[in-house]
Amino acid sequence: MFSLHTFGGLKLLDGDGRKVAFPEKGLLILAYLMTEPTSRAPRSAIAQLLWGLDDNGSAQVNLRKLVSRIRSRQGELGSSFLRFSETTVELEPHLLASDISALDAAADDQVFARLQLLTKTLPAEFLPDVDCESPVFFGWRAGQTRHHIRMLKETIKAAAEATTADDSGLVREAVFLFLSLDPQDRDIHPVLLQIFDASGEAEHFRQLSGRRNALLAAWWARKSGSPHLRDEKGISLLADLAAVPQEIRMPFLVLSPAEGPAGGYDASSLVEDVTIGFCALNSLEAKEGRRAIQIGWRNAAPAGTSDRQERSYALEMRFSGHDNETLLFSQLVDAASDEIVWADRLKIAPCAHGQQRQEISRHLVLSLAGQIERCEMTRSHFEGNPAGHQRYLAGRRYLDRLSVSNLQKARTELKAALQSGGPFAPALGSIARTYSKQWLLTAGDDAALLQEAEAYALQAIAARRDIADGYRELGVAKSFQGANDESIEALELADALNPNHAGIIADHAEALVYASKPDLGLQKIEHALALNPLSPDSYLWIASAASYMLGSFDAALGYIARMADTSLADRISAASWAMLGDEERAGFFVRRVHQANPGFDVDKWLSVIPFKEQWQHEIYRDGLRRAGFWKSAPNSGEA
Repeated sequence: MFSLHTFGGLKLLDGDGRKVAFPEKGLLILAYLMTEPTSRAPRSAIAQLLWGLDDNGSAQVNLRKLVSRIRSRQGELGSSFLRFSETTVELEPHLLASDISALDAAADDQVFARLQLLTKTLPAEFLPDVDCESPVFFGWRAGQTRHHIRMLKETIKAAAEATTADDSGLVREAVFLFLSLDPQDRDIHPVLLQIFDASGEAEHFRQLSGRRNALLAAWWARKSGSPHLRDEKGISLLADLAAVPQEIRMPFLVLSPAEGPAGGYDASSLVEDVTIGFCALNSLEAKEGRRAIQIGWRNAAPAGTSDRQERSYALEMRFSGHDNETLLFSQLVDAASDEIVWADRLKIAPCAHGQQRQEISRHLVLSLAGQIERCEMTRSHFEGNPAGHQRYLAGRRYLDRLSVSNLQKARTELKAALQSGGPFAPALGSIARTYSKQWLLTAGDDAALLQEAEAYALQAIAARRDIADGYRELGVAKSFQGANDESIEALELADALNPNHAGIIADHAEALVYASKPDLGLQKIEHALALNPLSPDSYLWIASAASYMLGSFDAALGYIARMADTSLADRISAASWAMLGDEERAGFFVRRVHQANPGFDVDKWLSVIPFKEQWQHEIYRDGLRRAGFWKSAPNSGEA
């Protein structure tokens, strides 16, 4: 018996599986009639299928020529699959098998056998690369594809109560296939969560969302009278705090299939874990089955009708490691510009247990969601203003290189970026950061810097109350001002809004140290270091300060030794070596502080450090005194 294959390519095979020559449009007629309940169709319908709607009769002429070629070829093969009359075309289905008829026949079969056939067949595209430009053909093919997807969905739902390991694995594979075929369908998400017994994931994200909304509501209830949180007409910017944020666009997740198991993970299980997390957020699109998923939505506007075309991001994940240490490296790339917009490196313990796997996938899901929302928010704000966008990016780059001159340059660029675009929370928050960092680098010489930081932070909150930027910078400014409780409150809210942002966690840790909770601060900063092993020096500085306050002077010096620029921690280095009894090494750092800042006034510096409790001032003052900061400053030649 001959067989017709339509998935993955249109071809006719003989009983030995060899390809048989046959007019391609004749094969299309065969495929079409196999989807018709009566296996027959009017000649006019066949002509429209192959050549479209035709007013001058050329389609009928073309069909007569095709019929002649088909009859001739059927005679050579000795099988008349198609019969032609003056008005109809009819299929002899008993003479021909096909993958289409196999799917329909499976509809009455056992559910798992049907699911296995669908899972094996549907990854291949239906009738790809066919030489037919008829709109009628395109519409019919799209309708058949939708029919196959509905068939898969119904079968998955029927098989969702699988009991054996093999059946459960088959259902899981089918769900991921369905996500790749119909990413817009949300009905399958509960099925996926049920199959993976992942109700805990949905509950986890619900709890995060609930905590976030509760903190937002409480904070705004207390602060709604602030003039900084009112618009130009004096109307409060307090809005419906339960409102769902704008849906965000999400990336393709790409993982090389060549990756083998590592740290208890393998390639497919990692993508599955992340997929489940996004399903729990109800923001999933999928493509290419397990190896690539896209989360978010597609722009429905046709190409060329809008500037807001679909954007995609590629998340590349790979395992690496040595000396029994496994690392998961991830980087997010804007597919349009090929720019790396986010990167992460996570340690994976050997034979990772279920809890760690959950933590890793949740971290990736939340980090990606936050980062891509930020990218899309930035793009939307600067759309049509490329010069403003460039100045914003330039300001951010200057902000990454801490020095007073770079902070001033960053401020200039960021303010220029705002001139033509109006309030933009990330830029306003970044400006606030330039002021607080300048206050820190200048040893607290100018209290007005912190007032500016607070003002810009409040403007950032007013511009966008549901992102972390403004709360983070307000918390930092309040911490340096000694308003410890307000600082912790704002940073807790920033942490809730972006729970896996290492920078926010680090700022929260620093505020806890100033609030006389160095033990909690050290736990926080260790978490930030774990999230970002390639951490900036500021993280290690915070860890060293927390360790010093806990009396762990060796540990403080150990953190400092890991810094790329240890001079940022010269005061803590001097105090730590002095507390360990090494006056010579302590003196070296004292001299280096005076060289870098000849006008450094240690009494003034101690007066502005915002420690909440007196014992912190005393232990720090004791270390600086033993190091020799109150002795005459050496001249530059003695260094």
